[in-house]
Amino acid sequence: MAEIRAKNQLLKNLKGIHLWHAPMSSCSQRVRLVLAETKTIYESHVINIAKDEHATKSYQAIHPNGLVPAIIIDGRLFIESIDIIELLPDNDSDLLLHSDISLLKEADQAQMDLKLLSFEFLFKSGPQQIQEQFDKFQVTHKNEQLKQFRIDLSNGFGRERIEEAVARTHDHFQKLEDILSDGRQFLGGAVYSLSDVAWIPNFHRCNLMDWPFENTPYLTDWFNRVSERESFKIALLSWENKDVMKSLENYTSQGKVLGRDVRAFGTLTNF
Repeated sequence: MAEIRAKNQLLKNLKGIHLWHAPMSSCSQRVRLVLAETKTIYESHVINIAKDEHATKSYQAIHPNGLVPAIIIDGRLFIESIDIIELLPDNDSDLLLHSDISLLKEADQAQMDLKLLSFEFLFKSGPQQIQEQFDKFQVTHKNEQLKQFRIDLSNGFGRERIEEAVARTHDHFQKLEDILSDGRQFLGGAVYSLSDVAWIPNFHRCNLMDWPFENTPYLTDWFNRVSERESFKIALLSWENKDVMKSLENYTSQGKVLGRDVRAFGTLTNF
């Protein structure tokens, strides 16, 4: 359980549930899915990643790694989305009882590849950072890994690194396809669980890139089912800005025309 000590006494004094999150953060989406499924009331604190609010001193006093999400439950501070989603349901909840811990761990391991692919094939559609903002982030943020990611993004990830991320992501999705091929409705079996929650944001994100999910029909049918749930609409769709989503769609279409979309890399060139 990723509980850490809150440094600020004001945080320790907070009652109820407080969530620091970002609309398009896949890790935040997981936590919001569980909050919606469990109908949990919480106070929302939105962190604007585009404006580098996660690099502020005040936010890094909450989450020492300057990442989202972070959640406080009656003064206790927790980070890491996979740990948080296991914490929120009741012990006898189907969300917990029917989940496969190995699938949760695998979703966690897939996060860095999802992030790289998201920035390469989607988020480049947004306004590019000016040098002043880039330099300020390098000074104010304390997470060395995140700062290096920004540098790599600015310099370009390189085809080999992108193709490796594509290959690993393809393998993850193929494993889920194989699991679902026995006719089960959800990843954990007959009942919706945290196994589904962990992977919904990944599918949704890659779907925005036009990942060739036509080659994984069982997985596609699974996503069609889970995306019909009210929690999906509450936790994901309601947080999506229409203008941003249109920009992502246009960027993906442009990439296809230029031959630099996700299907032009690694394993996916075979489809």
